[in-house]
Amino acid sequence: MPSTTLAALTTLRLGGPTGDVLRITDPDDWFELVRGIGARQEDAPLTLGRGSNVIASDTGHEGIVAVMNNRGIAVKRLDDVTVAATVQAGHPLGDLVQWAAAEHLAGIECLAGIPGTVGAAPVQNAGAFGQQVSDTLSQLSAWDWDMGRQRTLPARACRLRYRHSRFKTQPGRWTILTATFHLTRSPAAPIVYQPLADELGVPAGARPPVAEVAAAVLANRCRRGLLLDLHAPDARQAGSVFLNPPVTAAQAACWTAAGCPVHRDSDGQPRASAGWLLEHLGYRPGCEIAAGIRCSDRRTLTLTAHDGATATGLAQALTALSAQVESATGIVLQPEPVLVGTWP
Repeated sequence: MPSTTLAALTTLRLGGPTGDVLRITDPDDWFELVRGIGARQEDAPLTLGRGSNVIASDTGHEGIVAVMNNRGIAVKRLDDVTVAATVQAGHPLGDLVQWAAAEHLAGIECLAGIPGTVGAAPVQNAGAFGQQVSDTLSQLSAWDWDMGRQRTLPARACRLRYRHSRFKTQPGRWTILTATFHLTRSPAAPIVYQPLADELGVPAGARPPVAEVAAAVLANRCRRGLLLDLHAPDARQAGSVFLNPPVTAAQAACWTAAGCPVHRDSDGQPRASAGWLLEHLGYRPGCEIAAGIRCSDRRTLTLTAHDGATATGLAQALTALSAQVESATGIVLQPEPVLVGTWP
């Protein structure tokens, strides 16, 4: 297939030229790709879904890029209330959530509106509003480039933690092909995130219908500029640019007293609000950060690209922001988007 640019394959629309782009539209396409390029680590292509959580280098990528566009949901009934939904890696995560809501299946409703694909979601253990992929993931199938074969990994083998997994610690080794979720025919999971409870007009712990929760999550994300709209001024973005950073008990007490929201993640680790820390340093929505890079008009923690932006400039801006926060607070911010392509 003809070459293109990484910019055309990512939501930030940054990035240089690539080699051939191979689009995977059904399971057989993947195995045809492997037969054509080889099955081992040295043959592995750069694999993308929708490119919504990456910063692609200005230099580009000389090798093959595989774009996972395969879609489909296969459902198996496990008991009277539980189903196993096995989903192709290229299926948009948002579409899966909307399907589950229409089927009154609970477990992933708070993931509504998160961009990207099902195959990318376990890599980051995607989550929002107190819910994450690890809550319902049962297993996944993946191509193991080290071993040169397809493998099935139970959820525990994926080592899912707050925005982390074995796929992040072993980059390039795995390409996720399908993911299986156990979903229950029931009201939504108990609402544990107060802003979502407020959105729904219910007390914390309530269990509204699944579709109502998914709709409230979408409304909240829309208001904060977190739904990717190709025609919006802030369309060129990758969502939150920093993870909420871990803090010590002493730091948590200090910054809570100063007004910083601090919550505990699923492992019990206290984490401070990355957005609040940036605003503590004086950054605000719409603030220019670097040439062509500014905070979203609705949210400080989302950086958007505009005319004159480069991937190098964005990566350098994240490094500079992290250094400023560490100097002022002693707290280290870790960028959330992943660097892909060839970097110096």
